[in-house]
Amino acid sequence: MTGELCMTDWPTTYESVAAVEKRRLLGKPLFGLGRLLATPAALDVLTKAQCHPAELLQRHQCGDFGELCMSDAQANLEALVSGARLLSVFRVGGTIRLYAITEAVSDSGRRECTTLLLPQEY
Repeated sequence: MTGELCMTDWPTTYESVAAVEKRRLLGKPLFGLGRLLATPAALDVLTKAQCHPAELLQRHQCGDFGELCMSDAQANLEALVSGARLLSVFRVGGTIRLYAITEAVSDSGRRECTTLLLPQEY
C-alpha cells in the first residue's frame, strides 16, 4: 500500500466558528494533532504530577483550551477556520503551566505536529 492512511473524523478546516462550536459542544475531536512531541522538562512535570499526556492532548484536541483568556480561545476557534496554529495552556500538579501547541503546515489546515512544553521553552 502506498500513500498515507488517514483515518479522521474531523474536517481539515471549518466553514465558520459556529460549525467549530457545534462540533466542540458534541465533545468530538476538532482537528488532527499531527506528530506528537514533548520536551524533556514537560515530560518530567507530567511524570511528577502523575498526569498522562494523553489527557491534555485529548482536551486540547476537543476544544478545551485550558486557561486561555477569551481572546486567545476565540483565536483558536478562528484558527480552525483559517488553518492556523492552536495553543492551549494547562495547569499540571496545581501550579505548573504547560503549553500544548499544534502547528499548521500552511493555511491548508493540515496539522504538522503538537508539542507539550513549558512556557519558558516557547
